[in-house]
Amino acid sequence: MAQSEKAPSNPPAGLDTAYDAALAERLGADAYGMRQYVMAFLHAGPNRDGTPEERAALQKAHLENIRRLAGEGKLALAGPFLDQEAVRGIYIFATADVEEARAWTETDPAIQAGSLRMELRPWYGSAALMEVNAIHARIKAQSP
Repeated sequence: MAQSEKAPSNPPAGLDTAYDAALAERLGADAYGMRQYVMAFLHAGPNRDGTPEERAALQKAHLENIRRLAGEGKLALAGPFLDQEAVRGIYIFATADVEEARAWTETDPAIQAGSLRMELRPWYGSAALMEVNAIHARIKAQSP
């Protein structure tokens, strides 16, 4: 970012930046406004075959599983990478427990079919990520 394009250091006008203890508690934030998550890197799996119809049905089931996990509050964030590299996308799970996240990944039809495989890593990030799905629901005009 060029010097003239620096992001403003002050919050946008009208944004309430006062500490909100109730919000911090609801989001599971520590004193720094952070919390533990498990990040999953979705790698291309060994079974990428199938007819176009089978692959479309698998992708539909994969997206339905993402929506289910998000709706249950288990998935804070998910999305694909836009290149064609081996790492296809990420999940950020709303848990600090890698084994719990592993159990959640195993519900994904693309994992079950071997089309994707997950690499799970403990991660520390802003507790505000827990609000992403609610905000996203308000700004999307359609679902894939």
